[in-house]
Amino acid sequence: MGIPVSVDIRTALPARELTPLLDDAFAWLRWVDDTFSPLKEDSQVARLNRGGTIDQIPELIEVLHRCEELGEATGGWFESRINGVIDPSGYIKGWALERLSRGLVNAGAGDHRLSAGGDIRVRGSAAPGKRWRVGIRDPHTDLVRKVVFAHDLGIATSGATPIVDPHTGQTQQGLGSATVIGPDLGVADAYATAIHAMGPARGRRFAAGLARSGPYETMIVTPDGQEVITPGFLDYNGTQSRLAG
Repeated sequence: MGIPVSVDIRTALPARELTPLLDDAFAWLRWVDDTFSPLKEDSQVARLNRGGTIDQIPELIEVLHRCEELGEATGGWFESRINGVIDPSGYIKGWALERLSRGLVNAGAGDHRLSAGGDIRVRGSAAPGKRWRVGIRDPHTDLVRKVVFAHDLGIATSGATPIVDPHTGQTQQGLGSATVIGPDLGVADAYATAIHAMGPARGRRFAAGLARSGPYETMIVTPDGQEVITPGFLDYNGTQSRLAG
């Protein structure tokens, strides 16, 4: 969907295994784009928006159902249908990387980092015994706001583009940015999109609720540049002695 993607595999694999693995990874991402992009005339989503006939693809049914569930979970602040147009972009990027990450693990490439825009999925180790070090950048200034260290984590940031209020269909300023971390990148992506749309007060309350119920933590950057961070987010900050290394 016009977003550069990088696949960084650190598992030691021979070229005869690594090359087809990377080919399959990018073939999957192209298939996702061809299937779910509302901008591609022949995609399943574009056909659905025109009221045309679609293929009963299991992944399409899964994504549309999950978007409905996430809409309910966020009180409608995450919405894949705005002004009558279906656009799962707020979920599909994270979902695609999450599915790709699981596929890489099953193929024996358990040490990897996947990046697409503000979405990052890490698994395994960057080097033997070393956690992945991920800088979370402010989407407006490109400055690193926080650095997290993890072996297995999804990191989603929303804020690079104006956000649409799903209740009105109008573009609004929203927050400076919202970053959500947790075990499923697709879910984190949807939550980050929703919190960004909610604005400062409502977004803080929702993030606090997520932190209480677990396992998703949030960093909010308010329009004036202030940070609001749920306590569990700091467990990945790398300043804790138990996370050193």
